[in-house]
Amino acid sequence: MSENNKKSNEKQEHTGKADSKEEIKEQSVSEKLKTTEDKLLRSLAEIENQRRRFEKEIKDAFEFGSFNFAKESLAILDNLQRAKDAIRNDVVLKQNKDLDKFIENIEIIEKDLISIFEKNNIKKIKTDKEKFNPNLHQAMTEIDDSKADPGTIVQVIQPGYMLGERLLRPALVGVAKKNNDKNQEKKEKK
Repeated sequence: MSENNKKSNEKQEHTGKADSKEEIKEQSVSEKLKTTEDKLLRSLAEIENQRRRFEKEIKDAFEFGSFNFAKESLAILDNLQRAKDAIRNDVVLKQNKDLDKFIENIEIIEKDLISIFEKNNIKKIKTDKEKFNPNLHQAMTEIDDSKADPGTIVQVIQPGYMLGERLLRPALVGVAKKNNDKNQEKKEKK
């Protein structure tokens, strides 16, 4: 019986070894499954994030793809305004009877360009009696103006524009400065 006992003990030992190997295999398979599942979830999340980024980039490209073109087109509008002012102020041209028709044609072109800008969501920044806003305006000069509150825009040197919610060009403005009572007293003494 000793041989039978040895054989049965060997079988039990062998079976015990087999059970532990199966447990190791099962653990490693379940661990592999968890690892694979984790990788899959991370990959899906990354794909979703990338999809969102691409959608945002496409939206931005559609909305602001014309940004540089629009910014450079503002020069045309500025030059039309300068031409109109120069023609009105020219002594020789004032004597020409067709001056009004010529200025009228320039104004039509100017209105058409402004209409195109508005259709493409390019809007002029409000400056009339507005408070100075460094996000929209660029102060070029300070002007003594006793009628205006300090920090109020009193002169527009060059209009500014927005493309949607994005600043296309800041408005160049003159801002009312603080009236110092001391400065007024000095002026009065002189």
